[in-house]
Amino acid sequence: MESSTVSLASSRQSNRQLTQPAQLCNSGQLFRDRYQVLRALGRGGFGMTFLARNVALPGAPLCVIKQLCPKVDSPVVLRRACERFEREAKILSQLGSHSHIPSLLDYFQVDGEFYLVQEYVRGLTLTKEVKQNGVQSERAVKQFLREMLPILQFVHQQQVIHRDIKPPNLIRCQDDGRLVLIDFGAVKEQISDVNGTTHRGLSTQFVGTIGFAPPEQLALRPTYASDIYAVGVTCLYLLTGRPPMEFVYDSVTAEIMWQDEVDVSDHFGKVLTRMLRVSLRDRYQSVDQVLRALDLEPYLDNLADCMNTQRRLAGVPSLDQDEDASARFSPFTKTADQIRSWRTRLKQRQNPQAWNQHELASSGYAG
Repeated sequence: MESSTVSLASSRQSNRQLTQPAQLCNSGQLFRDRYQVLRALGRGGFGMTFLARNVALPGAPLCVIKQLCPKVDSPVVLRRACERFEREAKILSQLGSHSHIPSLLDYFQVDGEFYLVQEYVRGLTLTKEVKQNGVQSERAVKQFLREMLPILQFVHQQQVIHRDIKPPNLIRCQDDGRLVLIDFGAVKEQISDVNGTTHRGLSTQFVGTIGFAPPEQLALRPTYASDIYAVGVTCLYLLTGRPPMEFVYDSVTAEIMWQDEVDVSDHFGKVLTRMLRVSLRDRYQSVDQVLRALDLEPYLDNLADCMNTQRRLAGVPSLDQDEDASARFSPFTKTADQIRSWRTRLKQRQNPQAWNQHELASSGYAG
């Protein structure tokens, strides 16, 4: 950090309307003697994002400059913001070690504003991908989950809740096809909101997007399961091309009534339903739980066989009655049948007299 906290407060007053990167767009002048600012990419409640080139590096690679604006002027509060900025930048640096999250290249402070410089990912957001190519099949959405969930698992392992997962924040990299998660709302909120006075662990302002954020996040109490809900809503967008606010909601439960809008398998429908539960206790609590549910699908038929307590299926001859019946049973069922037969023979050998009495009782001739 290069400027004193006291000087930041005064410089903010004179430069509130237009910050340096905005002034330097397409001017030919460099920001911090290395960044050639090309254009603004977006503006939000936390600041602005710019596309730039780092001319100090070979090839002048593209990068993204994110300007974060703490809404304070007090030197004491700005000092607190500086400390939080340092801490959150380190978290972003950790997250950026993952190949599917943009790397943090630099961070600094100029004229009372905080700046993050991150890797630029060339490609289409999932929003643009759906608009360009149309809605996706169940198979494609499952593949999306196979890519997305391990990224989210890594984020949660760093004890970070993203809080703003949605199609515009997921980019399909043009160079190598990888899915990239961008725009960590939680970090922006931590840097921007330094006047919070509520108790520890409670966010002081809403971060997220209406429709993608579940009720507990709207109530300022996000959990890891909040991100899982947002991933579920993103799946609905990929399947239908419709944003969440275009769906009908149950007037009693507030659940999204999506089942009649998409054609998916029973198993995947159950997975989506649980991801989208409004009640936090009924939703998947971790990424691991969602992955396990998806992994079960190829084994559902075999599991159904194993859970069958009947020795034979209705209308199908027993193994003793039909020598070719073994072809109709899974290996699991045949193994279970063999174990039951072995146990029966073992009991018979160990206590023949008791076994004969048992057989008589079962047949109704005893007594």
